[in-house]
Amino acid sequence: MNLNIAVLSGDGIGPEIIEQALRVTKVVCEKFGHVLITRTALVGAVAIEQVGNPYPDETHNLCMNSDAVLFGAIGHPRFDNDPTAKVRPEQGLLAMRKKLGLYANIRPVIIFESLLDKSPLKLERIEGVDFVAIRELTGGIYFGQPQGRSEDGNTAYDSSVYTRMEVERILELAFRFAMKRRKKLTVVDKANVLATSRLWRQIAKEMEPMFPEVEVDYMFVDNAAMQIIQWPKRFDVMVTENMFGDILTDEASVISGSMGLLPSASIGIHTSVFEPIHGSYPQAAGKNIANPCATILSAAMMFEYAFSLMEEGALIRKAVEASIVAGAVTEDLTDDKSKAMTTSEVGDWIVEYLSKY
Repeated sequence: MNLNIAVLSGDGIGPEIIEQALRVTKVVCEKFGHVLITRTALVGAVAIEQVGNPYPDETHNLCMNSDAVLFGAIGHPRFDNDPTAKVRPEQGLLAMRKKLGLYANIRPVIIFESLLDKSPLKLERIEGVDFVAIRELTGGIYFGQPQGRSEDGNTAYDSSVYTRMEVERILELAFRFAMKRRKKLTVVDKANVLATSRLWRQIAKEMEPMFPEVEVDYMFVDNAAMQIIQWPKRFDVMVTENMFGDILTDEASVISGSMGLLPSASIGIHTSVFEPIHGSYPQAAGKNIANPCATILSAAMMFEYAFSLMEEGALIRKAVEASIVAGAVTEDLTDDKSKAMTTSEVGDWIVEYLSKY
């Protein structure tokens, strides 16, 4: 099979972690007889610096003509600390989601047995945790209009907008995910306060009879935030709107003990994007210390979701878990920093494991 992949390294540690994910992707393709075709493009702060646009047309055209997009990270402190900046790196991410029709972000939350002691939660709360968080990406307050500030600058306003089509689309995906798992779906909203949440709940209720085998649970977002910490094993598939999903999935990421371990897939109308959930971590950029495993695991999801190559994805996850068991980890996963490996050394270990497997 030909794998035609757009590679968007982005900012901060993006180039370093993408390099290791590509090495893993290449060795897996060689092992299984696939032809890997990669092309690179600019996105984020680096794109602003070079062409003045965080998501240039050339980048978009490349993504549109690719089977999948492997994406690093976006963000730079120069823009974070400048409230007057008219163009920001994060606008490139939002533009990419909108233009590619990336309507669903899929984030698996699982525990590696060898890292149970790294989680801030008690062992009995997290052992066996395995759920999927599905976040809507194209609607809600991040895209709602009107949005802005008053002329005197003392008042700001945002609007949260959802259409029936957007809600039905994401809920159908969530129901189908639940059907493939333990047949339990939790719809997270704030229907006691927000009109958009009441629309979400109404449509979910309408769709329930279409999936009679799925047990549907409705939960307010504030309660969900507590339940993720108090009893994460209660969840199977969780679905929610854009901003709630942004917050809840980052909260859920700490269960594993490191954000450097969690991948994601953004399912799109035109193509799909695979990326780690962590940010650009500019403090570590160029130091060769960032954990590449979330990006490598995102490549595993790419094999599965973009190309239906399940064996390849499973092998990558097996290699990552083996590296953790063997102690071939970066500094975020070890108490003895003198034994920590660099980003590239972890990549070396995983590539060697795959080559010998």
